[in-house]
Amino acid sequence: MMMTDREQYTPGPASGAQVRKDGEKWTLILVRELRHAPEKVWQALTDPAHVREWAPFEVDGSLGTVGTTVNLTWAGTPKPLETKVTRADAPKVLQYGDIRWELEALGGGTRLTLWHNIDRRFICWGAAGWHISLDVLDRLLSGNPIGRIVGVDAMKFAGWQRLNAEYAKQFGIETPNWPRQATRKQ
Repeated sequence: MMMTDREQYTPGPASGAQVRKDGEKWTLILVRELRHAPEKVWQALTDPAHVREWAPFEVDGSLGTVGTTVNLTWAGTPKPLETKVTRADAPKVLQYGDIRWELEALGGGTRLTLWHNIDRRFICWGAAGWHISLDVLDRLLSGNPIGRIVGVDAMKFAGWQRLNAEYAKQFGIETPNWPRQATRKQ
């Protein structure tokens, strides 16, 4: 049964993630298998109109060309970051800023791997947020968009709290304490 309603969406259990640790600099690695061809996934990763539908940031230009500089604005942050595309080997590898995507054809679909360098203190938040964003991406590519769920909106989402705790347990780290009321109100 396809879920088309955002209210019915519940993220699955934390899975497909690992962490590489290098002092305070940690890399989150998330693997997701999508039922869509690499070319279709590539477009969703590089086209600003597509990115805006699912990612935790917006860009003001295509991410599909090496050397291109775009303004990348993370959800919840007012100031865009000037970000350079350092690799764009369509439809296999895309790299910009602290993010690298690897796309591997798998049957009729794609194994999508995200490598994201995140401050150690926020790695579980990142894992939970990306987990939800990749669910949104999958639904968007399947023609059942539920709209992006990012930033503060994601943190208010019941599934985010559960994922954050599950990833913390998997990674063997403490979750940062945040006032529970702050995430439940509004």
